[in-house]
Amino acid sequence: MRKMRMLVPVLGLLAAFAVTALAQEKSLYDRLGGQGAITAVVDEFAGRVLADTRINKKFAKTDAARLKKELVDQICMATGGPCKYTGRDMRTAHHHMGVTEGEFNALVEDLVGALNKFNVPEKEKNELLGILGPLKPQIVEVNSSATGTPLPKKFKPAPPLGQAESKHGKKEKKMKHE
Repeated sequence: MRKMRMLVPVLGLLAAFAVTALAQEKSLYDRLGGQGAITAVVDEFAGRVLADTRINKKFAKTDAARLKKELVDQICMATGGPCKYTGRDMRTAHHHMGVTEGEFNALVEDLVGALNKFNVPEKEKNELLGILGPLKPQIVEVNSSATGTPLPKKFKPAPPLGQAESKHGKKEKKMKHE
């Protein structure tokens, strides 16, 4: 009986450790709430970016549907989710965009605002920003605090959803075969 009394608290302690270990093993993707939650944050974020005069000129030629889809896929994949990001790498996607450091910082502010709207906990918010922050050198081309700068004429955006780029840079419509 005495051994049984000692065994119960020990088993309880082991169960608590197991639950804690399982909670720690959850991916950031799961802790953020999965693809539905990521999509909601990206929709809010994209709306903020496209309305933000500090940076929206940089998105003048961007297909909003493609932007949202690729952001969801990129964040989903980067946080340990099942998505596969197939878009351009950040250096190629932002080449000749003339993104300033000020515009990058404004973009981050818009992302933080979207995360705050959905009450994303600080730990997960900081972890996500820690994943995305290292992309800054691949995106920023102008060392300036300026915002609202125009998109250079030589910038070539990715084609809209439903179109693919050929090896020669020409846009081709994707055909759906059912």
